[in-house]
Amino acid sequence: MVLPVSPERFEELVDAALAEIPEKLFDLVENCVLLIEDEPPPDLAGTLGLYEGIPLSERDSQYSGVLPDRIFIFKGPLLRMVHSEHELIEEVRITVLHEIAHFFGIDDDELHDLGYA
Repeated sequence: MVLPVSPERFEELVDAALAEIPEKLFDLVENCVLLIEDEPPPDLAGTLGLYEGIPLSERDSQYSGVLPDRIFIFKGPLLRMVHSEHELIEEVRITVLHEIAHFFGIDDDELHDLGYA
C-alpha cells in the first residue's frame, strides 16, 4: 500500500529535513542540487536516495567548472515503506541527511555508526 501524499506535501517534508541541517554546515553545500523523483532507475529499485558527484572531502584546487552534484530523493520507495505520515517524516529526514552526508564525504559505514544507515 502506498501512503497517499501530495507532491507539494512531500516537498514540504524534504524542505523540513533540509531545515534541520545546521546553518554552518548547510552554507558549505554548494554546486549541488536536490531533486525529487518519483522512482529510482530500474537498476536501483528500492533506493530511497542517491548522491551523484564529487564529495566536498575530495575537492581540491582543480575543482571548477563542473556540473552541479545531484542529490535525488525517490518518493515512491519512501511512500511504500511507511504506514503513516509520522513514519514518512522520519524516513524523509533520515534519507535527506544521509545523502547530504555523502556530499560531505561521509560513507555508509560512518553513517551506520551514527545511526543513519
